[in-house]
Amino acid sequence: MIIAGVEEAGRGPVIGPMVMTICAIEEEKIPELKRIGVKDSKLITPSNRKIILEKIKNMCYHETIIIEPGEIDDALNNEEMNLNKLEGVTSANLINELQKKITINKTILDCPSNNIKAYKEYVSERIKNKTEIIAEHKADLNHVIVGAASIIAKVTRDEIIEEIKKQNNIEFGSGYPSDPRTIDFLKKNWNKYDFFRKTWSTYKKVAMNKTQKALNEY
Repeated sequence: MIIAGVEEAGRGPVIGPMVMTICAIEEEKIPELKRIGVKDSKLITPSNRKIILEKIKNMCYHETIIIEPGEIDDALNNEEMNLNKLEGVTSANLINELQKKITINKTILDCPSNNIKAYKEYVSERIKNKTEIIAEHKADLNHVIVGAASIIAKVTRDEIIEEIKKQNNIEFGSGYPSDPRTIDFLKKNWNKYDFFRKTWSTYKKVAMNKTQKALNEY
């Protein structure tokens, strides 16, 4: 019996992509994941995440989808979509992609929606080869296979963020609205780069203030 877990990294930042990963393993091998230290990525140091990542990739089937800021903005500008639905569609796409290689008997989702039943149905409707779907809040804490997916997603996103900084010779902190370095960078560079999520209220507020100021000066 093969068990899979799906998790995201980077749902909340105003800078950079959201990364979603599915990880799957034979049920009897799950204790091995625990033995190598797999758990919610937020509970593991960055250096240890990279070490555990390689072990996970050697042990598990996995697929990752990177959702760029422009794709997130397009989804949120669509009246029929929202961030939860975008996660749901991507979760189904990940399951469908991995099901081309293996038969997944059960998939555990870290549910972003308050309505767990509706989210579960939304994902299930989009799966081609049916698998049992379990949707839970804090699934990355409660299920080691979801923790494994969270580690791959987190390390992948962190590497993308570091590459963005390196390519552009810039520093903007974590990319989250709660980070003063991110907000300072956003205020100074809001119209210079394509890695901002322009549908975020944080971005809109800065852009509106800057535009209004420019009009007043004009």
